[in-house]
Amino acid sequence: MSPISLTDKFSQFTDLWSPKVIAEMNDYQFKLVKVEGEFIWHQHDDTDEVFIVIEGSMYIEFESGTLKLNAGEMHVVPKGMMHKPFAHETCHVMLVEPRGVVNTGEVTNDLTSENDVWI
Repeated sequence: MSPISLTDKFSQFTDLWSPKVIAEMNDYQFKLVKVEGEFIWHQHDDTDEVFIVIEGSMYIEFESGTLKLNAGEMHVVPKGMMHKPFAHETCHVMLVEPRGVVNTGEVTNDLTSENDVWI
């Protein structure tokens, strides 16, 4: 019964593009991730994906254009939509998604993170 400090949680890791779970609600996980540089084009066929920018700014590239998100802003990427996140400088982001979602969608490569890593 104590609050979760996002600042404290972000200070506990340095790796990029590797989401860390900080809480669960029903079957959904709240994950923190640091992003910088480019990710890969991917999609999540079975779920929407929520990006909430806590610090910095990031971009999400879609086939139809690019969306910029600043601190305090969020966007929901609909399930099945191809997208590619990127950030010019380190950006702190909270993701909200069902338990078990693979960060690279249907693709497995060197950016695929282990699931259910708690901090």
